Amino acid sequence: MAYLIWDTKKINDFSPDEISGLYNKGFVFTRKGKGEMYRTRSLRIDLSKFSTHTKNKRILRKTADLQLQTKQLPLPIAEYNWQIHKLGKDYYDQKFGENIFSASKIKELLTDSQKSNYNLLLCYTEKESIVGYVIAYQNDEMIHYAYPFYDLEKYFNHYGMGMMLRAILFAKESGRKYFYLGSVSRPADIYKLYFRGLEWNDGQVWRVDIEFLKGLIQESKISYDE
Repeated sequence: MAYLIWDTKKINDFSPDEISGLYNKGFVFTRKGKGEMYRTRSLRIDLSKFSTHTKNKRILRKTADLQLQTKQLPLPIAEYNWQIHKLGKDYYDQKFGENIFSASKIKELLTDSQKSNYNLLLCYTEKESIVGYVIAYQNDEMIHYAYPFYDLEKYFNHYGMGMMLRAILFAKESGRKYFYLGSVSRPADIYKLYFRGLEWNDGQVWRVDIEFLKGLIQESKISYDE
């Protein structure tokens, strides 16, 4: 399956300034290997322009008991257990098809700092029960919300949006400038476009014409693959 990739890069400089600069050019980290990035139609929120609107508030009310915790990853994650990668594999198998995201790759991203680009695990609970996780990258300027997963059999689809909204609010409250949502290239990505402060990279510049972007992705034939 094809994926929208305009350019690739492998970096050796992992300083926050270098990484933020590349994200600002439309590159994002991948899960393929340490330092691996690609340039795509990146989507981000300028958090200085973000506020919740009626639809966002409705989701927050529907998921009122959902709580976000943050677990920093000095890797390897000390309290790691197999249930994390099982939950992730089940989610991606059910939502996108088998062999999209393996259990071993999820475990690798969370336990091997020599192979993983990510440094943050977001953990969500409801009434002390685990709902789901998000594998992310953060520095003082930004958060990249990369790989979310939760129990699809137990929780409704609006929990996915509830998780994302709480991460956006966390990023804004903690003083970040940008919240990156990965690539927007397929019709299924339309759910990412209902936030204030959105910008998308066309390969050269950041644009704010979201209606035009909606038209682009509705016409896209690109499938999910990384």
